[in-house]
Amino acid sequence: METYDFSQPQRQSVKGIAIMFADTLQGIIRGLWAPLLLVLYKMDWTKIFVVFGFLVLVLLIIGVVAYLKYKNFTFYLDSNRQEFVIQEGIFSKNKVTLQLNKIQQVNINQSIIQKMVGVYSLDIDTAGSTKKEVSIRAIDFKMANYLKEVLVASEKTKTNEVATDFVEDSVLKINLLTLIKVGFTSNYGRSIALIIGFFGTMYNGIYDFKETFEVDEQEVEGYIDQSIAYFSFSFIILLILIVVITLNVGRIVFKYFDYQIKKQNESLVVSHGLIAKKNTLLKPIKVQSALFSQNFFQKKLNLFTMELNQASSNDGFEQENAKKGTIEIPGCSDAERNNIMTMIYGKMTKEKEVLTPNFRYLLKAVILTIIVPVATVLILGLFVLPEIQLYFPLILVYLVFVGIVLWFKFRNYRMYVNADFIEFKRNAWEVQHQFLEVYKIQGITTKQYFWHKKADVAHITFHTAAGDVGFKFAKYSKLKNWINYWLVEVERSSKKWM
Repeated sequence: METYDFSQPQRQSVKGIAIMFADTLQGIIRGLWAPLLLVLYKMDWTKIFVVFGFLVLVLLIIGVVAYLKYKNFTFYLDSNRQEFVIQEGIFSKNKVTLQLNKIQQVNINQSIIQKMVGVYSLDIDTAGSTKKEVSIRAIDFKMANYLKEVLVASEKTKTNEVATDFVEDSVLKINLLTLIKVGFTSNYGRSIALIIGFFGTMYNGIYDFKETFEVDEQEVEGYIDQSIAYFSFSFIILLILIVVITLNVGRIVFKYFDYQIKKQNESLVVSHGLIAKKNTLLKPIKVQSALFSQNFFQKKLNLFTMELNQASSNDGFEQENAKKGTIEIPGCSDAERNNIMTMIYGKMTKEKEVLTPNFRYLLKAVILTIIVPVATVLILGLFVLPEIQLYFPLILVYLVFVGIVLWFKFRNYRMYVNADFIEFKRNAWEVQHQFLEVYKIQGITTKQYFWHKKADVAHITFHTAAGDVGFKFAKYSKLKNWINYWLVEVERSSKKWM
């Protein structure tokens, strides 16, 4: 049994000097890569020794800065105040104090450079912050694992008595084949966005290069036109599809390789990563919302994707970008999903009351996504731009496709309620189920426009520490009794959830 005494200020591993040197150098290159390329292009190579001497001087300065960062960075635990204290700074000293009971997530990560040096970083997040509070960039794995357990332990735990030989039980392990299946069946939108971003960046880079180095624009366009002529439209579509799938599979495997969830005492340990390793420790009690989703292909493969949302300052659950405090589970079976949900919530009552949306939910979607855009195209084609009339037959394809999507979206839009949980079901293709525990709700907002009163329709929004989630066009008379129950339950509940 190995223990560490953090009552006295500790420094990072001496190898941290190399990490801080690499971080500083990387930041300079990222910020100044364009001017550096221009300088290299315009440089008088007869003065190579002067340039070499200048580079050596810059590297020496970066080395001194890295050493001072290492020397002045210390951390320790104040067991009396139950605080974790970090001191850093070269010229101005900064002191960061974190209350142990407010720490919600601690991650152990390892980048490529850290793997080469043989150290890990410990990133600490607290509820209500949009970024990590503290990052210790260079410590060994045993110390990082010990400190991680101490920081997420209960405030009643004595910090000098925590051991590193924790009992671990395997909960979930995702193999390579499952990750490939996930890559083939999900996240196409994200991959397409990455491709568009890549080509957009490449285009801007080519334009800047042309402007800087005075490249003949007609010559460049000639090469591009000549290249496009070799490809038919169908081949380009096929090529894009192959690129999207390949990129998606590669991204999933790269990010989630060797994905494992283990139960360590009262916490869950999540680890994954092919090159850059990530290791996260979280307490199930701090999970504010659990979400699982499945599309048509994944249903045939008995495959689910999941998200566990913790407290965050970001509002809303339906953001495409990865949110702080969100643990992603890229693929699991029905049995594994049920096991994870049981670990987080315990036994879940299956009896639920179903709330369905009023037909106005579908009507609003039809007006915004069918009537308005189709009418706009028709008016433009008939009275402003006659050449658009050539594409009028595509309107029928659009109507059929969007109509089917809206119908399934309306049919899947449901809210299920009982005494302990609220479940939201949504989406047409990738159907999501999201769960909230009643006692973790922080507030409830209902909105009813005057034209909705006669129709007995209202919108409801639940405010939680992980963001807001709502249900629109619900039957108010059916919802009112539940709202009163939820508000009373939130007020009288003494359960701990942070």
